[in-house]
Amino acid sequence: MRNVLEVVDPFDLIEVGSVVLSGWNDVDAMLDVARALYRNRDEWLPAYKRIEILKETARLMTGRAEELALLIASEGGKPLVDARVEVTRAIDGVELCSHEIGQMAGREIPMDLTRTGSGRIAFTQREPIGVVVAASAFNHPLNLIVHQVAPAVAAGCPVIVKPALDTPLSCKVFVDILHQAGLPQDWCRFAACHNDVAEQMITDPRVGFFSFIGSARVGWMLRSKLAPGTRCALEHGGAAPVIVDETADIDAMIPLLTKGGFYHSGQVCVSVQRVFAPTAMAAEVAQKLADAAAALKVGDARDPSVDCGPLIRPAEVDRVEAWVNEAVQAGATVLTGGKRLGPTTYAPTVLLNPPADVRVSTAEIFGPVVCVYGYDSLGDAYCTANGLPFAFQSAVFTKNLDTAMQAIQRLDAAAVMVNDHTAFRVDWMPFAGRRQSGYNTGGIGYTIHDMTQDKMAVIQL
Repeated sequence: MRNVLEVVDPFDLIEVGSVVLSGWNDVDAMLDVARALYRNRDEWLPAYKRIEILKETARLMTGRAEELALLIASEGGKPLVDARVEVTRAIDGVELCSHEIGQMAGREIPMDLTRTGSGRIAFTQREPIGVVVAASAFNHPLNLIVHQVAPAVAAGCPVIVKPALDTPLSCKVFVDILHQAGLPQDWCRFAACHNDVAEQMITDPRVGFFSFIGSARVGWMLRSKLAPGTRCALEHGGAAPVIVDETADIDAMIPLLTKGGFYHSGQVCVSVQRVFAPTAMAAEVAQKLADAAAALKVGDARDPSVDCGPLIRPAEVDRVEAWVNEAVQAGATVLTGGKRLGPTTYAPTVLLNPPADVRVSTAEIFGPVVCVYGYDSLGDAYCTANGLPFAFQSAVFTKNLDTAMQAIQRLDAAAVMVNDHTAFRVDWMPFAGRRQSGYNTGGIGYTIHDMTQDKMAVIQL
């Protein structure tokens, strides 16, 4: 009897679908086939064929866009309005992969720079790195899969994908669409599996590249166990800081902070979490943000009028509730929210001046909570913003060019958004966590580059 995983809607916990779980024997066979495909260079998929497959994949996804959006909302709890945006991004990402194939070029290496190299010509070309294993997160159940799997297809790598067990349905549909678009089934395999099987797969020596999106604890642990020679990319989270100076346009800023902080109920790795404003302004900024947060509608993500859906599991509601209660007991002021709305939902919450040592100030909340802190000097704000062991994206709101340039220099982050929220992203830009927040660089073109390797030819004339 096959082990079947029931997938539930995180709002009402009613089943919305199911997938068959893979055991180690299944995965072991997938790895054997994938390695054989990679080693048989005569059967590698040519560039034009990969381009055709990806373009057809994008076309098929476009025809099923509303179905895909509803699936994202149903299994992941992302509000339908945002799920539709995710589908559009995913389609664009597949198209971008098809275009990037043409950029996978090597380069000429000058050889006559010294007497030793003279009389030779040399050039490099890009080759696929090997079997790719991708393990993904729940919060963007289609677009994250696209970011990991479509680059592998573009690079010419066989790929096995392990989705988050909370949200495997979108992944399964995407893999099925790739096959429908003409990708031979063995070049991309869907492997929903429990963590013990996943770890055995990821650390197997047949894996050439490991792509991981998820918690830092799990990602760094898996990296430490990779087989010698396996390359990897890790994408974790942070506690994104926002610096506000006295010249900032508060009324223009609030809608951006609201979107960046409460999009997908804060379940985003670069979600706005810590807002630093001058002490004299902090209460005003926090109250206006609280007023905007209080106006957000919380409920069933499939309702087009809902702004914030459920957290992915009831245990996450328990965790967020405990963190907020800890902050309040330690002295934080609740300006809105601060309470659960049901077994699966938590109210959008704004806290003013939580202590520096509570969890909402020191760890990624990954829930609908934004903290506002007063600062006495910009130097103090930068010091606190940079004081955690992880760093991803950040932001500064100012009308002062000197402050903007100073923030770009002083904030220890992979990206600094000027007058925009920390969760801004387009899929061709570099997207990378620093320190404990990640390893290597995401973004379509960067991922394809990581999934290929240089080979050089040197020719003596």
